[in-house]
Amino acid sequence: MFPKYNVIVVGAGHAGCEAAVAAANLGSKVLLVTMNMNTIAQMSCNPAMGGVAKGQIVREVDALGGYSGIVTDHSMVQFRMLNMSKGPAMWSPRAQNDRMMFAAKWRQMLEEHPNIDFWQETVPGLIVKNGVCKGIVTGLGLEITSDAVVLTNGTFLNGLIHIGEKQFGGGRAGEKSATGITEQLLTLGFESGRMKTGTPPRIDGRSLDYTKMEVQDGDAKIGKFSYSDTPTIAKQLPCHVTYTSEEVHETLKEGFDRSPMFNGRIQGLGPRYCPSIEDKINRFADKDRHQLFVEPEGWDTCEIYVNGFSSSLPEDVQYKALKKVPGFENMKMFRPGYAIEYDYFPPTQLNMSLETKLVKNLFFAGQINGTTGYEEAACQGLMAGINAHQAINELEPFILKRSEAYIGVLIDDLVNKGTNEPYRMFTSRAEYRILLRQDNADIRLTPLAHKLGMINMDERIERVNAKIENAKVIERYFDDTSVDPDLINGFLESIDSSPLKQKVKAKSILSRPNIGMEDVRRELKEIDTFLSQYDDETVTISEVSMKYEGYIRKEQEMVDKMDRLESLKLSEGFDYKAIKSLSIEAREKLNSIRPRTIGQASRISGVSPSDISVLLVHIGR
Repeated sequence: MFPKYNVIVVGAGHAGCEAAVAAANLGSKVLLVTMNMNTIAQMSCNPAMGGVAKGQIVREVDALGGYSGIVTDHSMVQFRMLNMSKGPAMWSPRAQNDRMMFAAKWRQMLEEHPNIDFWQETVPGLIVKNGVCKGIVTGLGLEITSDAVVLTNGTFLNGLIHIGEKQFGGGRAGEKSATGITEQLLTLGFESGRMKTGTPPRIDGRSLDYTKMEVQDGDAKIGKFSYSDTPTIAKQLPCHVTYTSEEVHETLKEGFDRSPMFNGRIQGLGPRYCPSIEDKINRFADKDRHQLFVEPEGWDTCEIYVNGFSSSLPEDVQYKALKKVPGFENMKMFRPGYAIEYDYFPPTQLNMSLETKLVKNLFFAGQINGTTGYEEAACQGLMAGINAHQAINELEPFILKRSEAYIGVLIDDLVNKGTNEPYRMFTSRAEYRILLRQDNADIRLTPLAHKLGMINMDERIERVNAKIENAKVIERYFDDTSVDPDLINGFLESIDSSPLKQKVKAKSILSRPNIGMEDVRRELKEIDTFLSQYDDETVTISEVSMKYEGYIRKEQEMVDKMDRLESLKLSEGFDYKAIKSLSIEAREKLNSIRPRTIGQASRISGVSPSDISVLLVHIGR
């Protein structure tokens, strides 16, 4: 009934979709297995992509040939570049999306791919022979063979939904949970744990009074995520902001005795940086209000997502409390919020390629690894799909360094440090933020994808090379062009910046901390005329390169130092237990994680600088 596939991907969420297209774009024949073909790439939580650090990840996925950025651009209803008041390392694109358009576009792109087949069914088991994964067993008992399997089970593994005192099995509202895989993996020697996440109620937007809320429009200059020729939307939908109050909090507290969070029914840890509303009230008792973002679910629906009101309280308490929020007085609810508990597998059981250490050719990606968020899942899926293809073709694994991508930071953190709470990416997790900006993801990563052999990257690499060359031309122009004091001093004095006493190069004007490229273009028409022949992206990257030249150089020097540690290899059979001068904790961690380099060993929790010195001595350094 089935041919043998190169790669089987189990689960068609954000991780599964990216895993499927990554392997397929490298030439593997892929089977994407999902419990429901109608929920492929569903936005289970908020209808948005990107945000702080997450936006950088989406652009990195796109630069590597993934589809999340393309799909986001095609389904966007609003665009904002966050943190523009801060330095460029913090600028982060974020889009509100039409939930139905997002899923439909993903499915269309998957179905158009000649290397991807589909099968709708549950997968309760794997075929594992002599420590190698050989395929899957379906709920009907069918055995489908493959060279590799990627598990992207999301919140479905023994998923348990909580609403107040009610609890029932499910991987998502209206969908059943998945059983069997956890139990089999445990028999194979894997360790598992439980995590928790949640989602807010969905509201009928026709019943809200938006005049009582603050309007949050998108940017006047509408951006996008993909470096390809995706459309830019002509109009945008507004979001709105409102607030809880002490009255709302008191109403919510009435249900605390029935809350599964507070009476011990939920065992798994939830995301620290995206707490439920009851958790916020409990943890931040000094706050008399919390911000709520009222987000539309799409162009042609009245459904509203109440960002900031995630809850597992009884539905009657959620309803009663929301009615006291400004603008929600006549609110009608589509469905209450809920919490969901699910199984995950501590990611220290993985290699940097996301292949499991215990079973060859078995890869994990997404929430099964303890992460939270569409973007974190998508980038893991991409990397797992690439590395599944690499593994079965006996090619070197594709591993990104911390200095190359946020994706590299995320995977390095997971594998070397592990996590016991849902892992979310932040800019603060990256040591080399100024190098890992959202504007240069294509320059950093597209050449790597092109070298890997990803299809449709020839045109992309031409664009990247043109962008690099044009940015250099702009920088040379600013190095060579002199500015007359008479043309700029009026502006400089208006912003309390020291006036010029003689001609200076344009680059020195731009390098002043309170002056940006837009100021230079507005005041110096000759420069504006020159820059008008280049696109905004190229102008921005040249501006950042000139303005932050010193910082970029210092970070690159740090990278070069760390690369020297990365070049020092550790053999797979290294006997750490025999080195008594290592701390006991270091011996245990090193023996468990089996780092490939001294650099990787230095980032393992519990391995101290003195332990690294001991290792250096033992490898002759």
